[in-house]
Amino acid sequence: MIEAHVDVKTTDGYLLRLFCVGFTKKRNNQIRKTSYAQHQQVRQIRKKMMEIMTREVQTNDLKEVVNKLIPDSIGKDIEKACQSIYPLHDVFVRKVKMLKKPKFELGKLMELHGEGSSSGKATGDETGSFKGKGIHIQLSFLEWLGAINSS
Repeated sequence: MIEAHVDVKTTDGYLLRLFCVGFTKKRNNQIRKTSYAQHQQVRQIRKKMMEIMTREVQTNDLKEVVNKLIPDSIGKDIEKACQSIYPLHDVFVRKVKMLKKPKFELGKLMELHGEGSSSGKATGDETGSFKGKGIHIQLSFLEWLGAINSS
């Protein structure tokens, strides 16, 4: 079992810590039940895991990273890249921790969901809910959040 972790910042400002795990694979002509990689091979595999996770996360925003984690394409890329060092199977990104979120800005949220002015302030005479991409947010709640973040 080979484990690695890396701290990476996405393009939209989230700092994530990704944990990866991979298992050494028994070779076809091997009789022994267990299969162990040498220490130098483990270090090379761990380095390759960290490089691939960093590359995949740094170039994408949080939404794209989540879309890559669901089918586990990052784990498959690691498995393919490490086959030349030592054969691996069952390589997964087992856990992702969010270490830091970007500062909340009302204007960016409004622009992201299609409605909203460039100033980013919701006025008191607007009523109803803000609808964008299936998300319903009460404008009064957004005003309240803006008041808290500004103070």
